[in-house]
Amino acid sequence: MAELTATGRVTRVVAAALGVALLLAGTLWGQDDKFPFGPFSMYAGVNGPNEPAPDTRVEGTDRTGRAFVLNERNAGVRRAEIEGQEGAYVADPSRLARIADGYQGLNPGAPPLDKVALIVRLHEIKRSSATGKWHDDVRAVWQRPA
Repeated sequence: MAELTATGRVTRVVAAALGVALLLAGTLWGQDDKFPFGPFSMYAGVNGPNEPAPDTRVEGTDRTGRAFVLNERNAGVRRAEIEGQEGAYVADPSRLARIADGYQGLNPGAPPLDKVALIVRLHEIKRSSATGKWHDDVRAVWQRPA
């Protein structure tokens, strides 16, 4: 095995120091979408052993009445973005129209969306185990004006 040169050692130390600095800066000032240098706050909390486990989704209904989940692939919106801005969507459901626009932009031949809903499915948990029961909590709805 060849011995590492002085330049190689300095390069490794600088790269390691830069990585540590980015992780520290991301932890203190970053957002979750700055992976892998964000604060990972989405993992910071834990539900109690008898509290429901939330599962957020955005659902669209097109002009034909077909309902389906809107995601990064078909509408250009990531679940983490929705969860991070849930309060803003609840306060102003008209913001969901942007998701309908994103869907139309990525699917120009598809029927337009008439409705977009922000829904949180709450899975029932008892003694830290899923019971198989759940209910949907519709938090915000945008309806295309007639």
